[in-house]
Amino acid sequence: MFRSLQVKNYRLFTAGQMVKLIGVWMMFTAQDWLVLELSGNSPGALGIVTALQFVPVMLLTLWSGRLADRYDKRKLLVAANAAFALFAIVFAVLVAAGVVQLWHVFVAALFLGIANAVETPVRQAFVSELVELHLLPNALALSAATFNVARISGPALAGVLLALLSTPGVFLISTALAIAPVFTYLRMRPEDLYRTERRTRGGARVIDGLRYVGKRHDLLLPICMMAVIGMIGFNFPVTLAALAKIDFNAGPSTFGLLTTCLAIGSLGGALAGTRRQSRPGPYLVIGAALLFGVFEFAVGFAPNFVTAALLLVPTGFFSIYLAQGCNHRVQMGVDAEFRGRVMSLYVLVFLGTTPIGASLSGWWGERFGVPSSIWAAGLVSFVAAVGALIWQLRVSGDRFRFTLGSRPRMRLEIAEPVPPAPEPTPPGTQAAEPVPPRPHAEPLARSGSGISV
Repeated sequence: MFRSLQVKNYRLFTAGQMVKLIGVWMMFTAQDWLVLELSGNSPGALGIVTALQFVPVMLLTLWSGRLADRYDKRKLLVAANAAFALFAIVFAVLVAAGVVQLWHVFVAALFLGIANAVETPVRQAFVSELVELHLLPNALALSAATFNVARISGPALAGVLLALLSTPGVFLISTALAIAPVFTYLRMRPEDLYRTERRTRGGARVIDGLRYVGKRHDLLLPICMMAVIGMIGFNFPVTLAALAKIDFNAGPSTFGLLTTCLAIGSLGGALAGTRRQSRPGPYLVIGAALLFGVFEFAVGFAPNFVTAALLLVPTGFFSIYLAQGCNHRVQMGVDAEFRGRVMSLYVLVFLGTTPIGASLSGWWGERFGVPSSIWAAGLVSFVAAVGALIWQLRVSGDRFRFTLGSRPRMRLEIAEPVPPAPEPTPPGTQAAEPVPPRPHAEPLARSGSGISV
């Protein structure tokens, strides 16, 4: 489960991310509480803050992926994390001085979002340079586990500190933690990184990366599915904060418990993927999306705080299992020279659509109630997964077969690939040598096989 931690550079990466992310989640939890205090418990204000954090992701991510394919990723990450720490320090000083206003929070969210817009796609692509290819699924899964350990401990710690030290104290502590990755990146040994020779032409153009994805159905399907689910279904920073404080009247000591329950399930989903050694199939990813939609829909009808907290555990499990599965499917299916641009596109649809979804979720919660914004998001996520399933079946030629009897069964039949007809060779010319398959390509069929459910 932890075999990637044997690599020193990856250990440094994980340690820096763990410390920073605990501070970031503490900061975001305190920020949500601060926004509700300054705005008079407005879900719309929470939606605006979340949107401002991710507008830069929507605008700058593809450009960041281009940088990742052209320049040293480690140096880019040092600069991006240093900028994030600087913006966080300025904001913490305003809060500690007692002069913070709501518009200060909006501006701080925007500048922190700019730093994240550069850092996130570069970091996603950088993981492949830290370990060998056979360790990549484990390294990606452990990175997701690190994120969710921080998401569990950060809000819980922030909830306690909000009650003990007040909001300024939480911001000062979280800011001190945010600078950790700068030092861990500087301590890495560049000669131990698994770098490939850059073969990008034309300055690693963004349009070339988009064309590459457009020709690859196996990449296009998870990216399109996450574009919908990431925009509509993953707005928990807006919905859970408002649900806890407005609908369940939670105080600061219990404010982060809903997010913590979601993160406990997410940690389970992340650890479930650590043993994965190959690229996940499309139906595994789609199945996780279907179950995520079902449980999120159920959370919207939770009658009380305890029920909502319990339902958020499986919701969190399938949310990260889905996101991690899509990430693995994209990361392990892309050629190295396009990885930065393709991962930037994935980050764009997964996080960059958040301004639209967060604003919509806040607007919906203001007018129709926070619970309805949650069950509606679950319904949309479920429908998106069904659409992805239909798309995959039509493109692949696979089909489900239902068998009735004493033991009803549903069987997935994998279609046999149809080899393309060879083009006629003009007289007097020699036929071209067959092109070998990509090393990452996966078989389209398993002869005579089926998957019983």
